[in-house]
Amino acid sequence: MSKKETYEARTESLLQPIAAQFGVEIYDVEYVKEGSDWYLRAYIDKPEGVNIVDCENVSRALSDALDAEDYIADAYILEVSSPGLGRALKKDRHLEKSLGAEVEIRTYKPIEKQKEFSGILKAYDKSTVTIEADSGERVLSRTDIALIRLALDF
Repeated sequence: MSKKETYEARTESLLQPIAAQFGVEIYDVEYVKEGSDWYLRAYIDKPEGVNIVDCENVSRALSDALDAEDYIADAYILEVSSPGLGRALKKDRHLEKSLGAEVEIRTYKPIEKQKEFSGILKAYDKSTVTIEADSGERVLSRTDIALIRLALDF
């Protein structure tokens, strides 16, 4: 496992009892470098949506737990937030919850001269994602997909 994956997995395990304590679920944890800064981001959710108090409570408890464990060598900025309306669907559990929802997919390289697709998420497996688009059913290889997110409908 890479340093990034180790930090994310360890943080997620630290976060599990905290999330349960405050009645939220863990959506995702990511450890990323942006510019010269490292960020440890925890995304939390609950059916009625999270609010600033949820984020504050989880952030304080997680910060204390991270200070006690002290396993991240780099200086980093901790952020706790909602995954947002146009949330990225990174994991199988995200795809499972979003079956039947409208999604937007961006690919790394053009497929039939296009890099962006949208439609209703119909199915997924280890190697493919299937959407129902206006032009019919489309099956995309997961290795070609750069981003899948919920479509924002205004």
